[in-house]
Amino acid sequence: MVALRKETGGQPARASLVDGAYEALKEAIRNAVFAPGYQGSEGEIAAQLGMSRTPVHEAIIRLQEEGLVRVLPRRGVVVCAISPEDMREIYEVVVALETASAELIAEKPEAERGAIAGELAGVNAEMAEALARDDLVSWAGADGRFHQLLVERAGNRRLSRMFASIMDQSHRARMLTLRLRPRPGLSVEDHAAVVEAIRQGDPRRARDSARAHRIRARDQILPLLSQLGMRHL
Repeated sequence: MVALRKETGGQPARASLVDGAYEALKEAIRNAVFAPGYQGSEGEIAAQLGMSRTPVHEAIIRLQEEGLVRVLPRRGVVVCAISPEDMREIYEVVVALETASAELIAEKPEAERGAIAGELAGVNAEMAEALARDDLVSWAGADGRFHQLLVERAGNRRLSRMFASIMDQSHRARMLTLRLRPRPGLSVEDHAAVVEAIRQGDPRRARDSARAHRIRARDQILPLLSQLGMRHL
């Protein structure tokens, strides 16, 4: 249940309600609370989120534009599934966005890229700690933050917007296959290589390290989906 401010009829309050519904519903979809293929009415979704129907309706419209749900006339709302081919396309986009971001950060002035490298190293340390506890859920959360930070700190708003829309779908696949994949021990080492290349101001090595990391992840998850016979996530 999500607690929201009481609706007053004013524009700021209304916007807050819609934003709250949007974030709550997106998070529920990302973490498979509303699993791929789930179908229900707006009223049912609002009830499960503990919200009123109007902000949930507007949130659903926004999420449909992002490709996370589809509104079916007189049949409610369905959470869109992701096919292995979708995942292949998603990885192609992610590889392009993250390699460009790593390169851009490595080209920044020394003080700026050093600060960014410090932020990234801090999140990577959280990943390592989570793996040491065998806490894969926390590892996945920290891993997502690392990649989001990498793109955001590049300073290109268009890159960030494209990344945000595609990563919601990628996150769902990560959570659904989290315990089916080999233990992600190399992820911390891969991230450390990206961080060090940024710290040293080496754009080519930063780009290549980011690319190698995502290619490794892609080549791990796509065959797994095929072996398991997963047609949709």
